[in-house]
Amino acid sequence: MKIGITTFPGTGPDVLGPLRDHAEQAAADGFANWWIPQVGLVDALTTFTALADVGRSVDGPPMGFGTGVIPIYQRHPTALAAQALTTAAALGDRPLVLGIGLSHRPVIEGMLGLSFDRPVRDLIDYLEVLQPLLDTGSVSYAGESYTTHYDGSRPTDRAPSVMVAALGEQVLRVAGRRTDGTILWMVGRNTVADHIAPRLAEAAAAAGRPAPRIFCSLPICVTGDPDAVRAAADQAFAIYGQLPSYRAMLDREGAAGPGDVALVGTEEEVAAQLASLAEAGVTDFSAVEFGTNRDEFAATRALLADVIRTGA
Repeated sequence: MKIGITTFPGTGPDVLGPLRDHAEQAAADGFANWWIPQVGLVDALTTFTALADVGRSVDGPPMGFGTGVIPIYQRHPTALAAQALTTAAALGDRPLVLGIGLSHRPVIEGMLGLSFDRPVRDLIDYLEVLQPLLDTGSVSYAGESYTTHYDGSRPTDRAPSVMVAALGEQVLRVAGRRTDGTILWMVGRNTVADHIAPRLAEAAAAAGRPAPRIFCSLPICVTGDPDAVRAAADQAFAIYGQLPSYRAMLDREGAAGPGDVALVGTEEEVAAQLASLAEAGVTDFSAVEFGTNRDEFAATRALLADVIRTGA
């Protein structure tokens, strides 16, 4: 299982400065991938382009970049294809994962004023336009949600890997049949093993696709006071215990809140939890470092760096 890391964009006049510092340290520590979500008005793909030089002097394979995730309703698939390919061109030999997702009804309808009546149909049509443009620069498709006839030059032939945030059965089938895998958030180990991995693998096999990748992102903290950290995680990530799609995954896990699926405990306990995720089918773990004090953050980063170095 590869180990990556996720950070969230801040605010203020120097947004890129802290992100550059974080990415540089992540590259130095050997993380396989550096992820940022598409939140607020900080654009994830533009950030990757601005930081394309990060870690170039670090020995070993180049650190990849990934969006976790871009909601499809915020931009037309032709616009996303253009931006993703331009980002891939800027990154050169660095792997790029284009993670996309549906977001949530309260966001799409309440915040953006768009329809969320047929999200699975919208996703299928979106991929029917997006993926040919990434692969060849050409598409001719007439769908219910998107119709596009386009043929143009591409800035690079290095198409990014497309993955979909998939939790429910229908979207898992779409992800398995049409993309390289799924990107998870707030999904516990047992739900990965019993729900995510088998459904995704079945759909990929039926479509004759390679075994899908499963990127799993969770809060992680090395601590001597796990109860306090889990309680803090419940508070910090409370919204994810309320949104229906995440709530359904927590209910499958038997988790009362986000703190129950966080990886929390001593070094040995957290390392064992990471190994258990790999056994469940997770191919790539992306850490959301969390804690109640600086010592916990430092201990968590030290453990992650050690796991990367030893492969344990």
